[in-house]
Amino acid sequence: MARGKPVRWHIAVFLAPAVLVYTALMIIPLFGTLGQSLFNKGGEGGVDFVGLANFATLFGDPRWSEAFWNALGNNLWFFLIHMLVQNPIGIALAAILSTPRLRMAAFYRTAIFIPTILSFVIVGFVWKLILSPIWGIAPGMLDAVGLKSLFAPWLGREEYALTTLALISVWQFVGIPMMLIYAALLNIPDEVLEAAEMDGITGMSQFWKIKLPLILPSIGIISILTFVGNFNAFDLIYVAQGALAGPDFSTDILGTFLYRTFFGFQLQLGDPYMGSAIAGAMFAIILFGVCVYLWGIQTRLRRYQF
Repeated sequence: MARGKPVRWHIAVFLAPAVLVYTALMIIPLFGTLGQSLFNKGGEGGVDFVGLANFATLFGDPRWSEAFWNALGNNLWFFLIHMLVQNPIGIALAAILSTPRLRMAAFYRTAIFIPTILSFVIVGFVWKLILSPIWGIAPGMLDAVGLKSLFAPWLGREEYALTTLALISVWQFVGIPMMLIYAALLNIPDEVLEAAEMDGITGMSQFWKIKLPLILPSIGIISILTFVGNFNAFDLIYVAQGALAGPDFSTDILGTFLYRTFFGFQLQLGDPYMGSAIAGAMFAIILFGVCVYLWGIQTRLRRYQF
């Protein structure tokens, strides 16, 4: 009688702690928040089931919809700057640092990645000091190169504040796509590159024709991580501009809008039920984006993988 395959209980044992922690801290609160979005305050201090009424209020009531669409639009712009600035710069840095003849490559990688491990509080506070028109060093640095006329209180102007914060975030996190692409470039088999060199494909031509197609799956993963991270953003905006996301809500994103609604701020009372509805809308947006990526993009990129 043939014996069946042995059950690998050790896999479950090693996975159990991580699964339990993730379930307790992420899965249960997520479903609790989604469930709470279907309720609202009732009479005599009770709670009534209202179904999708909170979402109808969020999208249909001008008092709520105007703030929601403003936050969503700002979030999209925040995300686009990261996609169009952070990720291309990260790819370019990875391509340069993967050059075999580059000296001190390890030092450059470390220096570029260090801001990633810094606290949001430190980054926000330091950049507010740097860009301050009163005691910041930015006006003096621009004056030293004859460009002081270009300086403006970027964090204090509605048309510049969100873009400035997005670029600060790009500076902090450009090391993540750089390291991921760098690892993908090192994973390309030497035989492929040697065959390309034998065919006369070297330098930038080799990167565009050989390396770039092979790292497209990694670029796709970086793109969806950027999307999820940006639509969960909160810390930098809160530290630099406060919960009101000034000036005049020009830097308000879904994270700060959720915070003010759920917990309240200054004279605004907290509403956990409408806050849960906003969190549910954020979850739906992120889930939709991830599904589009998985079904519409990642399946097409698999042909480039080894």
